[in-house]
Amino acid sequence: MRRVLARVALCPALLMVSVLLAPGPSARAQPPAAPDPPADVPAIARLWPVGSRPPVLRGWQPPATPYGPGHRGVDLAAGAGSPVRAVAPGRVSFAGRVAGRGVVAVELAGTDLRTTYEPVGASVREGDEVAAGEVIGTVEATGSHCGASACVHWGLLRDGTYLNPLSLLPPRLLGRGPSRLLPVLTA
Repeated sequence: MRRVLARVALCPALLMVSVLLAPGPSARAQPPAAPDPPADVPAIARLWPVGSRPPVLRGWQPPATPYGPGHRGVDLAAGAGSPVRAVAPGRVSFAGRVAGRGVVAVELAGTDLRTTYEPVGASVREGDEVAAGEVIGTVEATGSHCGASACVHWGLLRDGTYLNPLSLLPPRLLGRGPSRLLPVLTA
């Protein structure tokens, strides 16, 4: 009986020692920080994926950590049934359904970049070569995270790191032309 009581009395002491020796909150494992997005994304897109200059309903908001909240792409206004085009030449690396949504992914030729489009009813298959401007599918009526209106979520990745897909667009497609010097008018 004494041994049992001695062990029971020892348990709180062991618990206290383990608490005191445990690493503090700063020493505990933290999720790895998201790397800064590389600035070397070439502006190789030849056109927007939908329309000629669709409104951006929600912009790119990189997460602070790999699993943190954020918006890993841009949402472009597009009606259900609208054609979705490849923004640059490449090869379809995925065309199918993910979590109930149609998704098409295209590896861009001559780069280590991959674009994604959803919700899209694919008209291409994995392995197909696509040209810039080629229709890869149509906007699905359901599966959009834009609420009541349909939209296309356009994403860009490099080695699993999400990047801003708008960086693929040259200034002329963003409505930002080259800088021009204007004459100085004197009165």
